[in-house]
Amino acid sequence: MKNDVHSTGPWPTILCWAVVALDGFDLVVLGTVIPTLLSTGELGFDPAAVTIVATVGLIGVGLGAFLVGPLTDSYGRRRPLLACVLVFSICTLAIATAPSILVFGILRFVAGLGLGACLPTAIAYVGEHAPAGRSGRAVTLTMTGYHVGAVLTALLALVIIPDWRMMFIVGGVAGLVVLPLLWVALPESTAYLAGRPDPARRAPSGAPRELLHRRFLVLNIAIWSASFMGLLLVYGLNTWLPELMRAAGYDLGSSLAFLMVLNLGAVAGLILAGVVGDRFGIRRVAITWFLLAAVFLAVLSIRMDQIVILYLAVFITGVFVFSAQVLIYAYVTGAYPASVRGTALGFSAGIGRAGAIVGPLVAGGLVGLGIAYPWGFYAFSLAALIAVLALSAIPARRPVEDSAAPVSEVEVGRLAQE
Repeated sequence: MKNDVHSTGPWPTILCWAVVALDGFDLVVLGTVIPTLLSTGELGFDPAAVTIVATVGLIGVGLGAFLVGPLTDSYGRRRPLLACVLVFSICTLAIATAPSILVFGILRFVAGLGLGACLPTAIAYVGEHAPAGRSGRAVTLTMTGYHVGAVLTALLALVIIPDWRMMFIVGGVAGLVVLPLLWVALPESTAYLAGRPDPARRAPSGAPRELLHRRFLVLNIAIWSASFMGLLLVYGLNTWLPELMRAAGYDLGSSLAFLMVLNLGAVAGLILAGVVGDRFGIRRVAITWFLLAAVFLAVLSIRMDQIVILYLAVFITGVFVFSAQVLIYAYVTGAYPASVRGTALGFSAGIGRAGAIVGPLVAGGLVGLGIAYPWGFYAFSLAALIAVLALSAIPARRPVEDSAAPVSEVEVGRLAQE
């Protein structure tokens, strides 16, 4: 069932948007401080150490997404989200005082555990909080926070860098500011309260077993494959698009401006995708979006002499690539029952994070071989087509409906006190 949004107002959605914006901060913060760390050699950083730290952080994010799902399905959405924001905030603040690369890497890993758990939990909550028939719009609008956070962090870096420590202080403080607001204004999900397991059965291991049941086999494989390819595209493009275009012979000027065009396209695409997805079906629109992403990625391999046309092509590519990935999350919120929804989102995000590691590695390998143009665009286009095939394999059917009957506000209040 869905929450009555009028009983809680807009604050839960706004706060989940802020939590997702923290993920956007984490997406680009390391990239903003890497040049300073390498140029100064502070803490002993060199290219190899940066690569290790970046990879360790992504592994932490992936593990956090896997681990939190069963917890949210067993103990609710609210408490795990609060705990994860706290872990991320404290560890991010502590990075500013890191005395060595080892400590820096450990803190990035633990912060990643907390942050990776935040995204699927927030998405599960927003999907359940949305009115019936509008979950796609709610999820995609919430995910605009991801790209807004990334853009704001990049702009902040223009002011703060080369003080790399202050970048992590700002991120940690932002999380600590959001935390008490979550405590006060974020109630427990009524969908969870209505369908939660009996106390005697409440155990983190139950949801994964149910999710891995054969009735979800085709759905799981399709969702995980598409999520892997989707985040491969998101992270691969955010990391290597400027270099791919430089290899194509373009004089692009500031790579920051170029990436901002890509992410502005992402925000526009998220707003559009949610509306269209709720109107025509989230799965159908996700397939179409990935297909259009494949087309426009291939188009970028064609030399364009007009800079306006080039930036327009990049903008449109951002529209389809990033929102296609988020539509997968929106689909998961309706394709699985509430009893495994958090776990399903966690697995989808966690496996997707593996794609987030592979994407930059593939593109970087092509750059190293000197064939980034045009083969980098062809590789990304192929990834989008694989996502199309994966989602197309899901049998056309209605999403799984929650078995719980509607719960009155009085009953929700009673359940929340138990």
